Amino acid sequence: MKRILFPTDFSEAATNAFVHALEFAKIVQGELVLLHAFELPVFDNQFFPENYMVIYESVELSQFEMFKEEIPKLRAIAEERHLDKIRMTHRLMDGNLLYNINKSIKDDKIDYVVMGTEGASGWSEFFSGTNTGNVLADVDVPILCIPIEAKYKKTETIGFTTRFRPKDKKALKQIVKLAKMAGAEVKCLYVKTSKSDVDKETIKKWEHDFEEEPIEFFVINSDEVKETILDFILYQEIDILTMLTYKRTFFQGLFHPSLTKKFANNFDVPILAIPLED
Repeated sequence: MKRILFPTDFSEAATNAFVHALEFAKIVQGELVLLHAFELPVFDNQFFPENYMVIYESVELSQFEMFKEEIPKLRAIAEERHLDKIRMTHRLMDGNLLYNINKSIKDDKIDYVVMGTEGASGWSEFFSGTNTGNVLADVDVPILCIPIEAKYKKTETIGFTTRFRPKDKKALKQIVKLAKMAGAEVKCLYVKTSKSDVDKETIKKWEHDFEEEPIEFFVINSDEVKETILDFILYQEIDILTMLTYKRTFFQGLFHPSLTKKFANNFDVPILAIPLED
């Protein structure tokens, strides 16, 4: 059974992502591990010699009480969607979020992470400095990133961007398995720029290798890679976009602040980021 880590701060963005996490767990026949991490404030105990521990205990207690209050709300969402049979376990951990995510991935044998973000208006920060961006840079399992504008709908079309590398093919096979479980099709996009070095024979070989699978290949000639991908999402009605991060350099470049601002109103689909080494 697949194990899905869902870090949450119980914000609106996280609650929206929780619905996606539930539905994703249903697709992969998995279970959820809910993680809430908090950091204790740093005080100089020479100024608080008597009530130093009281302050920490007070913070820990408030976090615990909030956790107790919020978990039933999430369980109620699962019941409303008739997904209350999905197994959920809980982790309340103090300390750095990224450290605790990596610890949970190791200790709980996590296969996927699902995280929410504040949405299109904040995607430049999302991929360059906030919690989810830091996770993308350091976590070695696939991460499903959910912008707050992405209200859940049935997954019928999964987009997959590729550069026709051997490692891309391995990842595509994983996505095909996921698509079959979801009853979806895969639309595979290669943006062929003037500097592209992929020959026609390679593309034909891929098409032949996947001819029995629910995949449609698109090769689009353009030097405007970012705009082409976002147009592809829009016009091919992509429900989830899969991207191979290659140490995140290409992935982060895609969401340059100027591009984010230009396409903010259109970009509202989840992204499944699969980390690969160059």
